[in-house]
Amino acid sequence: MKYVTFLLDGMADYPIDELGGKTPLEYAKTEMLDKLAQNASFGTFLTLPEGFPTSSDVANLSVLGWDLKTAYTGRGAIETYGAGLSMRDDTVAYRVNLITEKDGILLDYSAGHISNEEAKILIETLNERLGNEKIIFYTGVSYRHILHLNGDEFSANIYYAKPDSSHGEKWEEILPYAIDSEAKLTEEILREMIYKSKEILANHFINKKRIEENKYPANLIWPWSGGKKPNMPSFESLYGKKGAVISAVDVILGIGKLGGMEAIKPEGATGFIDTNYENKAKAAVELLKRNDFVYIHLEAIDECGHLGDLKLKIKAIELADKRLVNTFFSEYEKTFTEPLRVLVLPDHPVPVKLRKHTRDKVPFMLWGSGVEVDENIKKYSEANCLKGKYADLKGRELMDLLFSK
Repeated sequence: MKYVTFLLDGMADYPIDELGGKTPLEYAKTEMLDKLAQNASFGTFLTLPEGFPTSSDVANLSVLGWDLKTAYTGRGAIETYGAGLSMRDDTVAYRVNLITEKDGILLDYSAGHISNEEAKILIETLNERLGNEKIIFYTGVSYRHILHLNGDEFSANIYYAKPDSSHGEKWEEILPYAIDSEAKLTEEILREMIYKSKEILANHFINKKRIEENKYPANLIWPWSGGKKPNMPSFESLYGKKGAVISAVDVILGIGKLGGMEAIKPEGATGFIDTNYENKAKAAVELLKRNDFVYIHLEAIDECGHLGDLKLKIKAIELADKRLVNTFFSEYEKTFTEPLRVLVLPDHPVPVKLRKHTRDKVPFMLWGSGVEVDENIKKYSEANCLKGKYADLKGRELMDLLFSK
């Protein structure tokens, strides 16, 4: 048996008046998902339990069944390993966004989805001006970057506002702050870097050019979700299956690497709607030649939700169906004769009206060999999954269901 999960990031949503009361998933043309739904089982799964941030690292760790209480330390640490970096025992790693502020308001969490090339130059400039042997910036993908604070004097006990949940906020009112006295120095350093980044980036030639091109400038940094090195058991030790992950973004690649999984970013994977869907599908089939399980993560739908762009979110769902899921099945049938079991779900909702993650349970569909079919459900949707036979799963129950005999 081979096993595949299509993790369609941020796909779940609420009914929308403009769509006649349908969700984007219900409204989108999804021929391949509709075909799977004819012989599938359905349910809901809790990915963002109370007490943890509403972020994708938490959600994807949940889907893959790791114990959040022991496996999760913070986003920055996970992305460090996704980027192929490592951490000292005294390193605290923070995720850093390049963002756009205007008139004191956090306008855009992604600086208009700044290009890798532009972002690299900006981060290198910040490292030259603000970095030293204890403070180091590392470049990531588009607006997503990493900050390492090296030394026992630094702390991860910092309260932070997630930038993609803070549009319209006055950024000076949501600055990071220390949770305890030992984190006071870290608070001071993070705040100082935020203010200094504003000075450094304001007149940078990259941002001048972006303004001329009517694009959002990357005129502020936003450090958040600090953590020390995680200690995670391997995926194989949890389930007895060799696993692999495919993604464009460091947070998912980091989860895979920390969990002892093969982690691949295929050529053309961008983390946005222009990603190379076909290469992800083909890479999954190749990975299945030497693994039992592949986790195919698609970021594009999530980003469209954060933008609040309804048409783009629908388009991203349709592209995922036609170019990712459909291509995978076509390639799999050419390559394998082994039975297959497929899980489809988002890691969390990103309602376009809210533009941020919610803690709602996510809808999932399970298809393939040995699956007990929900005969009364023939369409994969948020509402239908509430009526499925596997309601309210949590913890490692979802992976246990996927791998059940």
